Amino acid sequence: MTSIFDPNGKQIACTIVEAGPCVVSQVKTVETDGYNAIQLAYGEKKEKQATRAEKNHFAKAQTSPKSFVKEFRNYSIEKQLGEEVTIDIFTEGEKVDIVGTTKGKGFQGVVKRHGFSGVGEQSHGQHDRQRAPGSIGNSSDASRVFKGMRMAGRMGGERVKMKGLKVVKIFPEKNYLLISGSVPGHNGSIVLIQK
Repeated sequence: MTSIFDPNGKQIACTIVEAGPCVVSQVKTVETDGYNAIQLAYGEKKEKQATRAEKNHFAKAQTSPKSFVKEFRNYSIEKQLGEEVTIDIFTEGEKVDIVGTTKGKGFQGVVKRHGFSGVGEQSHGQHDRQRAPGSIGNSSDASRVFKGMRMAGRMGGERVKMKGLKVVKIFPEKNYLLISGSVPGHNGSIVLIQK
């Protein structure tokens, strides 16, 4: 993350996202595939690491193999096979949605994972139960723990969509977007930007 100042002198926290250029690796139509879609590819991949199927697929678009491919059904970009989709489709000040996988935080307890407050101070003979979850179920009536009970477990690593993030600034020469708000994922992770 970084921060910039707006014309009024207010500091805005931003995340730098490298957006493209993406190559149109396939155009699907109702006649050939049964539905309309466009397939975009991003990221370089070494020739020796690509499979033969990948090499032939990208050879049709007259481009080198890419590491990430995504298909879009509802699209408004009119591009031909092999053309590039650049950062020019974005404008400063517009709102975008970003889809990504959050940082994995491993196995966490109920205080960190669900915001439990814990038992409180040590008193009346208890000594190591401050961060314990407490009672989790019924005894004889239900005789089980209900599904969805908030307990300790693995946290993070989920696919999420952050809606309504603002594009603060665009650097077209480097394909950088400055986006204000919370962008999911660790540094270097691949995210999907939706207009």
